[in-house]
Amino acid sequence: MTTPAPRRMDEIGDESRRRILDAAEELFAERGFDRTSFVDIARRSGISRGSIPWHFKNKDGLVMAVVERVVERIWPAERYETVPTLTEVFAETAGLLRSGNSALVFMVLVEALGDRGVVTEQYQQFFARRREGIEVLLRLRRPAGVDPAVAQEKERTAAVALNGALLGIHLQALVDPDNVDLDSALMSIASLFERNLADVWA
Repeated sequence: MTTPAPRRMDEIGDESRRRILDAAEELFAERGFDRTSFVDIARRSGISRGSIPWHFKNKDGLVMAVVERVVERIWPAERYETVPTLTEVFAETAGLLRSGNSALVFMVLVEALGDRGVVTEQYQQFFARRREGIEVLLRLRRPAGVDPAVAQEKERTAAVALNGALLGIHLQALVDPDNVDLDSALMSIASLFERNLADVWA
């Protein structure tokens, strides 16, 4: 049985949605959520203002769609089909910083902590994916004879600490790029972590 060809209207709808998301992501990163209007997004995307709520219902729906796409791009679900090494975790953090709209990650955090908090769940998902990847890495390096229940809790705590260090370096490099050597800072954390890895389960 052959798969039916996509309808032209569906293709147009998908393209409009992509262009709106691209424009919204750029503008949110440049101006923040509150200072970006549907009119701004319509101008940037070349899509009529009336089409935006048709695709996303309201601004909160658009914000969540942008965040979901950013999270999926940074740490896609299929990433867990392979186990990241510590070097890969750091390299992916560096890649995120250089991706062009990485400041959006921290604007999302501000929004998540604000009164509306419309993207709190998406930001929690972003953090959880990062921690889970680190926990997988640690679990595979767990020494024999360690109680799995105790080890799991310690690995979770270590993942929180390491993820915090990675995001902290990211933030410093965004705010003060002339005085923060991203690669050196990441390798410094990697070295410290590797040298003290046994302490995770002590």
